[in-house]
Amino acid sequence: MHSFSPIGYVECQQRYRYEAARQASIAPDNEAWIQLVDDEDLRLGLRGLEDFERIWVLYELHLNEGWHPLVQPPRAEADKLGVFATRSPHRPNRLGLSCVRLLGVEGARLHVGQHDLLDGTPVLDLKPYVPYADAFPGARAGWIDACEEVVYALHIVPAAQEQIDWVYRQAGWDLMNFLQVQLRTDPTHAERKRIERHDDLYRIAFRTWRIEYAVDEVTQSVEVRRVRSGYRSEELVEGSEDRYEDKGVHRAFVRAYGA
Repeated sequence: MHSFSPIGYVECQQRYRYEAARQASIAPDNEAWIQLVDDEDLRLGLRGLEDFERIWVLYELHLNEGWHPLVQPPRAEADKLGVFATRSPHRPNRLGLSCVRLLGVEGARLHVGQHDLLDGTPVLDLKPYVPYADAFPGARAGWIDACEEVVYALHIVPAAQEQIDWVYRQAGWDLMNFLQVQLRTDPTHAERKRIERHDDLYRIAFRTWRIEYAVDEVTQSVEVRRVRSGYRSEELVEGSEDRYEDKGVHRAFVRAYGA
């Protein structure tokens, strides 16, 4: 058995697994920092890395417990496959590998973008992405080659954008990143996501928030219409139980935008 010590940790807005894209290469234009632990040798080890546009990040999938030999790939028409034929995070050893954009190096901190990492992720190693050695665009990709994935365009109406910005400022939740991750593909897949249908609209849940949107299958687009509180009016009465300690911000949201 071998043990590994993290060389640093990720700092970003994304904290939960459903906020992370399936792959870094299809992640929203988000940003994060990798803070190295206090070690002069590690800082020296970064010399020259700033000249690379992309880097590989090896890390621990620290939120996962246990693993599954067979997993359901994120394509509705695909059968279960062996975990080693997928990029599922539920693996025998909790190791993750992502190729992210390197935006800059500031001392012992790396600024990265277009990532699929979560806040607090322990980083085990960093390597430069080398196009001639790391890219094989003509290689066969097994079951993925046989699955056509529909990518939906995401549109946010101005009123919904105002609400998204309000939630980010007041509650610290990055709903925009969440929507870009969850609604880019399979925006009606209720079996895999917390989605409900209400008449002609869909509603997806992000913790105690709900976002309503319409889907146009002809144009393959999603239009986000509104953000709502996930609490009923009687649950927001002053003095009611506040399990997640967030009802204060929900009351303020309802006063500003209605139930």
